[in-house]
Amino acid sequence: MVPTLRDEAGLPLRDFAILASWREIYTCVAMHENEIAHQIVDAALRVHTILGPGLLESVYQAALGYELEKRGLSVTRQQAIPVVYAGVRIDTGLHADLVVEDKVIVEIKSVETVAPVHKKQLLSYLKLADKRLGLLINFNVVLIKNGITRIVNRLQE
Repeated sequence: MVPTLRDEAGLPLRDFAILASWREIYTCVAMHENEIAHQIVDAALRVHTILGPGLLESVYQAALGYELEKRGLSVTRQQAIPVVYAGVRIDTGLHADLVVEDKVIVEIKSVETVAPVHKKQLLSYLKLADKRLGLLINFNVVLIKNGITRIVNRLQE
C-alpha cells in the first residue's frame, strides 16, 4: 500500500491543491473593485506610516506591491498599457505602476502637488486598459488620506 502524502494540517496533498485552487478562484472572482481598493488604501496607509513622505516613487511602488502580495492579492508591476489607434496597435511605452487583481490600476506619485494631468492620465489608462477603477496615490503628503484620489471609468457601485 502506498502512503498518502499529507500537509501540516493532515490533508492529503491532492485535496490541499484543490483547496488552494478554490481560494485562488474565490479571490479572483469574488473580489469587487471596491473591496480591492479598500485593501490598497489600507496597504498604502501601512507603507506611508512605516516609510513616511519624501522618497522616490519606485520605493513606494516596491513597498506597496510587497504589502499587497503579502495580503494574497495578485500584483503586476509596470504593466504595459496598449494603445490602438485607427485599428493599429502602437507600442508607446505606457505602463501602469501597479495593476491589482487585474482590476484596479494604481498610479503612484511622490510629488509636492498632484496636477490635473495626473488624474487625466490615470483615466486614460483606465479607458485604454478597459478597467473600471484606478487609485492615484501621492505618498509625498503628511496624511496619506489627503494623497489618495479615486478615479472611475464606468464603475457600477
